[in-house]
Amino acid sequence: MLFNLRTLLNKAALRNGHNFVVRNFRCGQPLQNKVQLKGRDLLTLKDFTGEEIKYMLWLSADLKLRIKHNGEYLPLLQGKSLGMIFEKRSTRTRLSTETGFALLGGHPCFLTTQDIHLGVNESLTDTARVLSSMTDAVLARVYKQSDLDILAKEASIPIINGLSDLYHPIQILADYLTLQEHYGSLKGLTLSWIGDGNNILHSIMMSAAKFGMHLQAATPKGYEPDPSVTKLAEQYAKENGTKMSLTHDPLEAARGGNVLITDTWISMGQEEEKKKRLQAFQGYQVTMKTAKVAASDWTFLHCLPRKPEEVDDEVFYSPRSLVFPEAENRKWTIMAVMVSLLTDYSPQLQKPKF
Repeated sequence: MLFNLRTLLNKAALRNGHNFVVRNFRCGQPLQNKVQLKGRDLLTLKDFTGEEIKYMLWLSADLKLRIKHNGEYLPLLQGKSLGMIFEKRSTRTRLSTETGFALLGGHPCFLTTQDIHLGVNESLTDTARVLSSMTDAVLARVYKQSDLDILAKEASIPIINGLSDLYHPIQILADYLTLQEHYGSLKGLTLSWIGDGNNILHSIMMSAAKFGMHLQAATPKGYEPDPSVTKLAEQYAKENGTKMSLTHDPLEAARGGNVLITDTWISMGQEEEKKKRLQAFQGYQVTMKTAKVAASDWTFLHCLPRKPEEVDDEVFYSPRSLVFPEAENRKWTIMAVMVSLLTDYSPQLQKPKF
């Protein structure tokens, strides 16, 4: 008999007084796990195959079921410590990582720019070696991807990208888990990106085709994704038989899309560009007018924090908006990342159909 995750989740939700219903999560036959990620770095999803990314989502669903819904205690990271370097402030990345690592029995150590100055008071090489001697892994939220690359090269422990100027892989894992829970499968979905050609879009471009998802992205002129990322994404689309299109027309990108996605127009460090960016992004707000050209089962994602000019209240707070489940899933996905990079744990849940 197939393991029915939907039934178990719904029963657990009712037992714990929750009123949500998990409608579409589908599971496949039990499979022997052959993916081994222990000891790896997670700097970009470019470095991971589709099966490896699917494994992280599978593990995320497993931990969410066992810990949140079944009330199990899983001290999988007992005795381990995590260095958390934050050059940029964050609500979701810090809370999800800190509470998630502790929930698994480990000890997270939060380091701000007042505690550690990457490459300033101490070289990146020396910092990597010191952290390697005192912690089991490092999650770094930084301005420059190149700093992460150096840390990963010099460290003897896993380095996790908590956000950089080029990529934000742990956010995309949460997005995909949210869509998997809602639609039951990712294959065949069309993602419609409307906004900046930034680190979030780059991470989608490095992974969507590996799940058989199509991508339609609209960015203002001058704010297109990085050309090298685009070139590789086109290769992925060709290899996986998916479609990818880039345009400057938001409605064109939204047309037929299952998932409308946007992000902040002004990231940390871009405050001086605010006036220029607000002008460039005129017409890019996601509204019900945008949704009218999307697929009939459209949903909406935003990694937060959100500004009204990016998406209006009617869409953001609508039943189609998945932004708050998406935010919560940051916790279950980062927990899965840390477990997969630091342990030999295998999911007890049957592998979902992606």
